[in-house]
Amino acid sequence: MARSLLCPDAFLSPLEIDAAVSRALAEDLGRAGDITATATIPEDTPARAIVVARAAGVISGLALVAAAFAKLAPEIEIAANARDGSAVAAKTALMAVAGPARAVLSAERVALNLLGRLSGVATATHEFVRRVAGTRTRICCTRKTTPGLRALEKYAVRCGGGFNHRFGLDDAMLIKDNHIAVAGGIAAVLKRARAAAGHLVKVEIEVDTLDQLREVLEVGLADAVLLDNMDVATMRKAVEMVGGKFPLEASGGITP
Repeated sequence: MARSLLCPDAFLSPLEIDAAVSRALAEDLGRAGDITATATIPEDTPARAIVVARAAGVISGLALVAAAFAKLAPEIEIAANARDGSAVAAKTALMAVAGPARAVLSAERVALNLLGRLSGVATATHEFVRRVAGTRTRICCTRKTTPGLRALEKYAVRCGGGFNHRFGLDDAMLIKDNHIAVAGGIAAVLKRARAAAGHLVKVEIEVDTLDQLREVLEVGLADAVLLDNMDVATMRKAVEMVGGKFPLEASGGITP
């Protein structure tokens, strides 16, 4: 059920979905469960709910909505009118839920929190993607994610048409200014990184100035360079200097 709601161009592991939903429900239900619903709603009361988009945007997180309700009531019936990655208008009905009222009410906030957060990420990403349409530029995410939600938020970026950067410290090397300072300079840090990198591991280095970029080009061991907090004129010069030898990234101060 959950996977059929996923964006067709962006996979999200069922294990991540289950872990995130379980963690969020445990946080909300605590030790005694939903004492309000238990006290006020007779056990066998049925309920039906419609999940509606309050604003226009790109949807992400419907699989987690379904998982949240199903976690509390496996027999719950869910009918989706959209799937992740869909661009919808305000007031669009996204999903209908029918089942035990207690379960519907108890899972509601967790389901909407996840849907709202991820749809917000997807919608913001989509706007950046729209701004660079027709160019060879890609919009990529960073590691500045909400703790515990990285896989979900990176999935939402893909739902919005963006691309993922590294998922953590263990899947690519990104040498930042502090690494350069501690290791003794650009040449030294690149040589050490390249000597330790596996054949499938990319080495990227961050530069703040054109002089640093010039040194990276002279050393010649980087797979990509991140231009940190440069203005447009300086970045234009950097692109000319590199001449397509490797990908360049612009980071810091990026706005629509």
